[in-house]
Amino acid sequence: HVQLVESGGGSVQAGGSLRLSCAVSGYTYGGFCMGWFRQAPGKEREGVAPFDKDGDTTYADSVKGRFTISQDNAKNMLYLEMNSLKPEDTAMYYCATVNSGGNCYSLSTLDFGYWGQGTQVTVS
Repeated sequence: HVQLVESGGGSVQAGGSLRLSCAVSGYTYGGFCMGWFRQAPGKEREGVAPFDKDGDTTYADSVKGRFTISQDNAKNMLYLEMNSLKPEDTAMYYCATVNSGGNCYSLSTLDFGYWGQGTQVTVS
């Protein structure tokens, strides 16, 4: 049974930084692909960045140059380092695992199956 637990969210002023963490259990960690998504109030959930088993990734245009995704296989953790935060980054942030046969780089929620409960990020 796959479980994902996000943490590290909070309230920060514009220009500040946060580091989100996702603890993973019950998943063949490092074998496939995981990703970070976010959902702002009244908007659809959108992809932020995936991270595949080879360490390759891509970023949504809105976060390029400011966010960095990484993982620690030994600790079964996925991270999202967020710098130069903007008010438009305010959202609930989720980590997720890609579905079997899913496209790791699509940044589409349709390709990802297991989800955490989310952690709130508020930028003012």
